[in-house]
Amino acid sequence: MASGDASEVVEKPLVFRLHEGAPEVVREVLLERGWVEYNEQEQEEGDWNLYWRSSTFRSCDFDNILPWQRLNHHPKTMGITRKDNLARNLKRMKGIFGPSLYDFSPIAFILPNDYTKFVAEYTKDRYANGGKPGYWICKPVDLSRGRGIFIFEDIQDLAYDSSVIVQKYISNPLLISGYKLDLRIYVCVSSFHPLTVYMYQEGLVRFATEKYKLTSLNNLFAHLTNTSINKFGPAYTMDKERVGPGCKWTMSKFRCFLHSQNIDEIILWQRINNIVTLTLLTIAPSIPPTPNCIELFGFDILIDDNFKPWLLEVNYSPALSLDCPTDVTVKMGLLYDLVDLLNYKKMDSQRQSGYLRQCHSGVYNQNSNNEAQPNMHWDTKKCPVLSKEPAQIQWTISTTNKKTSAVSTQAVSQNKERLGAARKWPYLKESSLGFCKLPSIHIQRYKPASFPRNSKANENIRPQSRVGDFILTFPFNEATYKASRSTVNVKIAVQEVQKLIKRLVSSELHKVKRRKADSFSDSICSSKECVGPFLWGPKDPPLLSEYCSHT
Repeated sequence: MASGDASEVVEKPLVFRLHEGAPEVVREVLLERGWVEYNEQEQEEGDWNLYWRSSTFRSCDFDNILPWQRLNHHPKTMGITRKDNLARNLKRMKGIFGPSLYDFSPIAFILPNDYTKFVAEYTKDRYANGGKPGYWICKPVDLSRGRGIFIFEDIQDLAYDSSVIVQKYISNPLLISGYKLDLRIYVCVSSFHPLTVYMYQEGLVRFATEKYKLTSLNNLFAHLTNTSINKFGPAYTMDKERVGPGCKWTMSKFRCFLHSQNIDEIILWQRINNIVTLTLLTIAPSIPPTPNCIELFGFDILIDDNFKPWLLEVNYSPALSLDCPTDVTVKMGLLYDLVDLLNYKKMDSQRQSGYLRQCHSGVYNQNSNNEAQPNMHWDTKKCPVLSKEPAQIQWTISTTNKKTSAVSTQAVSQNKERLGAARKWPYLKESSLGFCKLPSIHIQRYKPASFPRNSKANENIRPQSRVGDFILTFPFNEATYKASRSTVNVKIAVQEVQKLIKRLVSSELHKVKRRKADSFSDSICSSKECVGPFLWGPKDPPLLSEYCSHT
């Protein structure tokens, strides 16, 4: 590459485009990392690198995506993000693989279609309770933030004017000082073909702001944990017993609380991980292969007093508003690491001109030889930004996931310091494949993760096991890696999850016996054991694959 070209690459920043209603924190993080915002008055239609919107993209947005661009959604994920679709898909998977595996969601009925079935179950449940009615929760299928939700005992209190889902209410939730809570787990799917799942090791614990009582079913401040509801509660700003003011903890604080109670949560965290994997497997085969897309889901998990996790719902475009200091800690770090998962290269900053230069030099037309991966073509006739270029030019991109080598210890350390003092990194050299790593941008806080976008098939290349605080949870071994190639082999993936559950349970029983023999106890949250051998935590948890290899 000529020195003039190199200079041009360094000087041109990445460009982001925000749709109306996109979270302000996204703009803040990207600007802080040296990006510039797209201006439709000054720039051409395709002259951007990231398009972020809270709502769904149009089909043509996916069809016409260009090599240097990323979208923050995959197509057709409503199979799990809409409550009625989620209930249908989980019911289908339960019928295929058995109720013992897919037992993490309460029994559900979609009304009005399932009204007769609901009445039969309601009657059966009432007889089982000696004539006493159970507790049920009703939710509109297409609303969020707790809107339209109510809890009832008597079927005469069930009233609705739109499609709703009625579920058995989990009436024995885990409480902290009498307050109900649930967990917001952030999950990033960097690719559905191959299926590649990362879970953010930090997260949110959301509390109700009034003490839990089954005698006051109409008190939403006691039964719902949605921040959008509880921030208007009379006790929101009060310093509540053990919970404190507000209604949120970080996941690290919650884990420390569990340790202070001598609760060993290995199985709990792994069950949550299994819930995420098994839920995503319900839709993975139906998602069309689309390059350059990424999806951030918000999984809401309730834990009962037996420490069994339950899936409440999966959120599309989880809220990124900053309502309290806990939000700032969790969500800012989340977005910083998400940018690295987007897998940008120096050439991406050049957009059209950079890819034309690579195309003419013959570098970019190195197609993957992986026969399991179909190819996607972009024709200049479909792309207004390229209208001035020869119509014969085409780019070919394999839909193979952006595979990566393992992150070095040094890189992980740099990622952990991302919110520290700003650093400037020297310009990086061009890689052996002809693609360049992300250049130093403005005030760059840490070295971005590097992914070869389009390389020849290599059995030794695996998804990067860690990017910042995102931990790879699927694939987690050789069998799931092979099962995730091209179209996901759901049967094999589910079988491996079942094996993992048995292995972890067996390991936990062995540890319990050993602890009893050694009279082991530790309730000091600040000790080294607080970070322990768990999948999440405030410091460097081991990878799932490493944990499996020692069981």
